[in-house]
Amino acid sequence: MEFLEVLRQSPAMLMVAVGLVGLCIGSLLNVVIHRLPKMMEADWRDECASLDGREPTPRETYNLFTPRSACPQCKAPITALQNIPVVSWLLLRGKCARCAAPISARYPMVEILGAALAALVAWRFGYSTALAYALVYVWVMLALAFIDFDTQLLPDDLTLPLLWLGLIANVAGTYTDLRSAVLGAVGGYMILWCVYWAFRLIAKKEGMGFGDFKLLAAIGAWTGWQVLPVVIVISAGLGAVIGSIVLALSKKGVDTRIPFGPYLALGGVAALLWGREAVTAWLGRFPA
Repeated sequence: MEFLEVLRQSPAMLMVAVGLVGLCIGSLLNVVIHRLPKMMEADWRDECASLDGREPTPRETYNLFTPRSACPQCKAPITALQNIPVVSWLLLRGKCARCAAPISARYPMVEILGAALAALVAWRFGYSTALAYALVYVWVMLALAFIDFDTQLLPDDLTLPLLWLGLIANVAGTYTDLRSAVLGAVGGYMILWCVYWAFRLIAKKEGMGFGDFKLLAAIGAWTGWQVLPVVIVISAGLGAVIGSIVLALSKKGVDTRIPFGPYLALGGVAALLWGREAVTAWLGRFPA
């Protein structure tokens, strides 16, 4: 209890404490980012087999906890000492302890981002219920951004619970009132649904996936309908600028699909932290 009182009284200590937790959560998020799409693919194969009247192919248990993490090259299990966030990667110099195969720098990057986002929301919300909810929000957003970047998928297993949690958080008016949260969820989905069908009718092809609708609906459930324009402006702006740069550097055609989820996630985090202030500065007041 004394420790909790210290965190309550000291914003700096609170930021350090949740930042350290964020490092550990970042390590878990690396597992989620890597394994959840593979788990989804396996489930899809089983469903296809069942629909085709075939027995699903037997396979070893594979989930977020089993099997243990191992080197993809030599299959050596990663020990607890080799799994300390950021520190282990630095001590191992980014290589497997057994076979010296390179370990991607993205692993410590995700851990650092998990810590940085945690410290940021601790600074913004302080010792409060809003902080507890916001930590879950930013960590799920981080996982969704990287999963979409890798696979162009936004799993329902993450977006739908995030939507419901946002509505639950706002029952008590944590970030906005419940009416605004419900309208934000509906509006977020319908805005991109309309964009999707307009683009499909005009261009005769799909411009985004249904996961984007659900992610913006989840963001709306957390921030309220009033903040959705801020999310869209940030996301679309970043998507246009960064996407153009990526296409130019990679020399790919304009038909190349670029995931929109990472930009939505970034816009969603910014909206939760400063969306109300942005709307008030824009309109001179915050609409009811």
